Amino acid sequence: MLKKFFDKIFKPSNTNIVKYENYIEIFAGYKKKIEKLVGEEINNINYYRKAFTHRSYLEFLPKEGKSNERLEFLGDSILNFIVAEYLFNNFSNEDEGFLTKSRTFFVNRNMLASVAEKMKLEKFLIYDKRYKNDNHFSLKTILSDTMEAFIGAVYFDLGLVKTRAFIFKWIIKPNLKKDKFKDDPNYKGQLLELTHSLKIYEPKYHLVEESGPDHNKQFKVSVIINNVDYATGIGKKIKDAEQVAAKEALKKLRKHR
Repeated sequence: MLKKFFDKIFKPSNTNIVKYENYIEIFAGYKKKIEKLVGEEINNINYYRKAFTHRSYLEFLPKEGKSNERLEFLGDSILNFIVAEYLFNNFSNEDEGFLTKSRTFFVNRNMLASVAEKMKLEKFLIYDKRYKNDNHFSLKTILSDTMEAFIGAVYFDLGLVKTRAFIFKWIIKPNLKKDKFKDDPNYKGQLLELTHSLKIYEPKYHLVEESGPDHNKQFKVSVIINNVDYATGIGKKIKDAEQVAAKEALKKLRKHR
């Protein structure tokens, strides 16, 4: 029954839309699986249903009202706070720069998408498959946003203490062992420092192209150094595209130093 339901969700048409009442009932069947991920008995399945409802499917479920974007906003803030709190309390000898760089590692979109994939959140996700367009990059964006919305749902349902435990279990603890959080993912900052050390002009970022519908934008950005178009990057947000461009520029500059 669940397979038939999600086949309908992933291949919507005018004659193949799931009734709102059935959508509510069938999603409730995921309660035990979601509890296993959260590590606690949940109180209100509606928070989680909302967290896994992408806006691309709202046209087929107008009674749902809003998508997971508000929970995504809340979850993003809570995640940043809890990670910052953990780093502040556990790395007392480190300066603000280290704390900021480390927090960025734990909360970046690639990290969240990776965690969502490990949790297999896609099987709960309700979205119009046409939004993905068989593009893995688009799916990663959806998953990272959903992970933040999931965190927002846990907070509303179970409170801060249990949300802190949830984030530690899935996001902080697995990456403490790898020590990767000490790497610097801020490629724009690294590029700026390198240009200063080489005594060349600071990098400038230019939006080359903006494409796609409002709900699935893609941006192409170039980084210009010494009046030369040095590298380009593509991302779902301008700042993500800038980081990609900066990373590519770093490779070129370091290679030719």
